[in-house]
Amino acid sequence: MKKIMIVRPHDFVDIVMAIPGIMTDVKYYTGDNFVGERIDGYEAPIILLTEKAAIALGRVQKQLLEEGFGLKVFDGYRPKRAVDHFVRWGKQAEDGKTKSIYYPEKTRQEIFDGGFIAPESSHTRGSTVDLTVVNIETGTEIDMGGVFDFFSEVSYSDYDHLTLEQSKNRVQLRYLMRSEGFEPMQQEWWHFTLTEEPYPETYFDFPIQG
Repeated sequence: MKKIMIVRPHDFVDIVMAIPGIMTDVKYYTGDNFVGERIDGYEAPIILLTEKAAIALGRVQKQLLEEGFGLKVFDGYRPKRAVDHFVRWGKQAEDGKTKSIYYPEKTRQEIFDGGFIAPESSHTRGSTVDLTVVNIETGTEIDMGGVFDFFSEVSYSDYDHLTLEQSKNRVQLRYLMRSEGFEPMQQEWWHFTLTEEPYPETYFDFPIQG
């Protein structure tokens, strides 16, 4: 039975404090996102995950650091109120503010119909993460053939019209994440959920605060 909790459990951690060298770009806090504004519940530019997910992600980071690369994380725990914000946005009339950047080929309704955004999100359970890989010296993102939150078939994990390098980069990221217990999402190459997540039936709604 699904539950909603509004109190932060003791085992939710700030990934920057938990994982050496990890980078973040909290787009739902900065407003640099498909809605075009700060999202409800993002009251600080930090990313939280369950401790179990953070430990597993730390092992991925360690593997990458050995090769001169590292992780950049865009989102982790996402309050239910943030998901509700997305749903409200999806029902509003198109204003064109972010369409050309994030969903040039789709309507807002088609974004939901295509499974890119859902009224219930695994992020709200605290063990799902959105990320990419960067060169650790320059901070430059490696070429994945697409960008975070681009709502198109181009973002599908198995999209087959990529260069050899782009395809290799996606495959290697999936391999690394799976090796530490994360399962990818078909529609979004950047999206992974810890298979043995500690709160599989619990959706949280506490705000993200420093």
